[in-house]
Amino acid sequence: MDHGEVFTPDWLVNDMLNLVAHEAERIDSRFLEPACGEGAFLAPILLRKLATVRRQYGSSPADYEFRAVLALMSIYGVELLADNVRACRERLQTLWLAEYERRLKRPPSAECQKTVHFVLERNILNGNALSMKKVDASAHDTQEPILFSEWSAVGGALIKRRDFRQDELLRDQNARTSLEQAEGELPLEYVPKYPVREFPPWITANCRKRNHEQ
Repeated sequence: MDHGEVFTPDWLVNDMLNLVAHEAERIDSRFLEPACGEGAFLAPILLRKLATVRRQYGSSPADYEFRAVLALMSIYGVELLADNVRACRERLQTLWLAEYERRLKRPPSAECQKTVHFVLERNILNGNALSMKKVDASAHDTQEPILFSEWSAVGGALIKRRDFRQDELLRDQNARTSLEQAEGELPLEYVPKYPVREFPPWITANCRKRNHEQ
């Protein structure tokens, strides 16, 4: 516990998730764990989402694969310790692959596995959620801001990616909250949120293609 790590027991995690069961089971509902550790919360959230995918799209392998990738894309984590980041990514990838094989009775293609790996590299980040900065190997803040990738489905089997700075997202949310409380109108600088980078839609059907830009 050199860095104040606290390990939440599984029963408590599930009790807490049951309080927001509808959102935890919704495929595209986004979850961010700002101190994700090895994925104590993110792993059961992923399993709940994949159970929904199985119920709603299990009869079609192509639809199952696409929705399962979307479910993974909706889960985010920030963690100070690099070894925990690696463990969390590996845990989520292992769960995703196991559920895929259980449902489709075959492993995903090599390209699909690369897509899953790429999404986890983008969504589970080594950083300090309080300072909103990425950290170095010693868990010290750098000057590089934390960037989150927003993934959204567009036009069938296409995925749109936009990258946002965490500090800009929170500034926007804080402004919205304070203005709404004051019953004022939102200034144009906060509507809409502007991404740091925006990428053209790319194909996820059969995981044939992914966005390689980092």
